[in-house]
Formats: sequence, structure tokens, C-alpha cells
Amino acid sequence: MHRPIVIVPACINQIGVHPNHTAQRKYVDAVAAGAGCQPLILPALGEATDLQAVLALADGIMLTGSPSNVHASLYGQELRDPSLPLDPSRDATTLPLIRAALARGLPLLAICRGFQEVNVALGGTLHQAVHEVDGMRDHREPKHLSLEEQYAPSHRVRLEQGGHLSRILEGATEIEVNSLHGQGIATLAPGLQVEARAEDGLVEAYSVADAPGFSLALQWHPEWRLEHNPDSQKMFLAFGQACRIYQSKAGRGA
Repeated sequence: MHRPIVIVPACINQIGVHPNHTAQRKYVDAVAAGAGCQPLILPALGEATDLQAVLALADGIMLTGSPSNVHASLYGQELRDPSLPLDPSRDATTLPLIRAALARGLPLLAICRGFQEVNVALGGTLHQAVHEVDGMRDHREPKHLSLEEQYAPSHRVRLEQGGHLSRILEGATEIEVNSLHGQGIATLAPGLQVEARAEDGLVEAYSVADAPGFSLALQWHPEWRLEHNPDSQKMFLAFGQACRIYQSKAGRGA
């Protein structure tokens, strides 16, 4: 059997004098090594994307993190800090992709920006600056530190007992996670089910309650040093297994 195909939407990044479609290696490698699937990078073409062509060959979707933010206008707010990076081409690609993929029952794993994208795509809102919200901690990484230190465990999250993530982690009640985000969920979209919260109450993981397929969205970065994190390995293994089941039901695994 060939490996299930997992769509990984790209970002637009300027490299030299040209804009490029890019996907960070750590996400692509995690799909291949952690989920045992074949990653396929989807250009950020926005409205020019043929979603039906893409979804016809997909066995799963993984939405990556990114330095850029989802544009505030997409959840009914004015942009608070125009100096922060944006990626309207990615927004225009991923939000319709999310809705179409969920309707089709495709397995979905969303990380960091992807976690925020799913919430916005389904009607939720974001805090544009979590650290300025009363009672919330600063969830941003200390950029003056090394990359290893930025991605080091930062705080604990409490898992919802009996939830999808708790089952994946074999009944765990809390885990330690990294934290590299300035934005976060303000209002959870209808139909989303909280899977974990930070100690300050911020939603850190959720699933789509009535999705016909696997769905898991995480604010932290399980792809980082995946080979050294048993909890992250379990998440990617569960996602990969869901993709194999979808592939088998679609009759294209041979």
C-alpha cells in the first residue's frame, strides 16, 4: 500500500527578491516520520485553488504554524498592530479548505496558526494580543533566547477528561507544552469542543464535535523535536492512523 497523502498548505514568504510558497521542514518531516504519511505541499493560490481537485486526492490535512497572523477582518475586528506579519494568500487558501475538508470527513490536524485558522473558518474570534488580556499570561516565546530554549516546555495544559486528546494520550490529565504565540482564542466557534486549557484558562486544544472524521487542533508545537516527545508521537500516530482509515475507505490504498 502507498502512504496516505496529507495536504500541507504553504505560506507566502519573501526569499531574496521573489515571493515563494514555503512550508517549514519540521512540519513536513513530522507528517512523514510521525504520521507515516506522504506530505504534499499546497501552494497558497487563494481563490485560484481547485479545492475539489485537491480534496479528491487527499487522505488528510495538516495546517502548520507560521510567523504570520490570520487577518483580523476575517473575524470582524480592526487590525490592532499592522506591523505584525500577515499572509492574505494563505488565509484565502486555508479557510475555504478547512470548511470543505471537514464537510468531506477528511482527517484534520491543525497547529498554532492552523489552530487559529480553523476557529476563524468556523465562526470564532481571536485575541490579537493575549498578553494584554486581563488574567492571561504572556504566551509569546522569548526571542532573545536560542531556538531550543524558545521551543522548550513553557507551561502545563489541563486535558478535558474523556475528550479526544485525553484518549489519544491514554487518560493523561495534563501535559507540559511549549508556547510561541501572541494571538489566541477569544470566542470558540460553534461546534468546537475544548480538549485542553492553559492554567490561565486560554483554550489550547479543541476538536470539531460533529466532524465525521478525525479532528484535533493544538495551539502549541508538537512537531518540534517529535522524536523526543512521546505525547507528540501519540498525536501524530493517531492522525496517521485516521488518514490510513480514510484512504482505505476511499479505496485507493493499493
